[in-house]
Amino acid sequence: MSENRSTDAAVPVGIDELLERVRAGYDRIDPREAAAAAEAGALLVDIRYAALRDRDGLIPGALVIERNELEWRLDPQGSHRAPEAVGHGLQVVVICNEGYASSLAVASLRQLGLHRATDLIGGFQAWRAAGLPVAAT
Repeated sequence: MSENRSTDAAVPVGIDELLERVRAGYDRIDPREAAAAAEAGALLVDIRYAALRDRDGLIPGALVIERNELEWRLDPQGSHRAPEAVGHGLQVVVICNEGYASSLAVASLRQLGLHRATDLIGGFQAWRAAGLPVAAT
């Protein structure tokens, strides 16, 4: 008896389709909305790697967590959580360089129960282009 494994395997999707599917599940925000959310208590989380932060600067008040540690640090039930990860109702705005990796990160955070997680359209570059505050590292 032979098995037909092709019916068991998931149909692969390209990254553009994956991003579209992920982003359809939540509302993304623009730089001014992100600044207002931070003023209202949202946690801005910068997931860019060190070289980009060194080159371009930081958003004042943003929590820096590199992408490979994000879930560990923001899971409110996790043993390695950041002190800022106070609960599943926390509004988190994930910021990458241009707004792509942050969308995938949000999907992961939402799987952990952070149902108010979103990301910044255009990432750090859009924040800077909007003339919002940036601090040197």
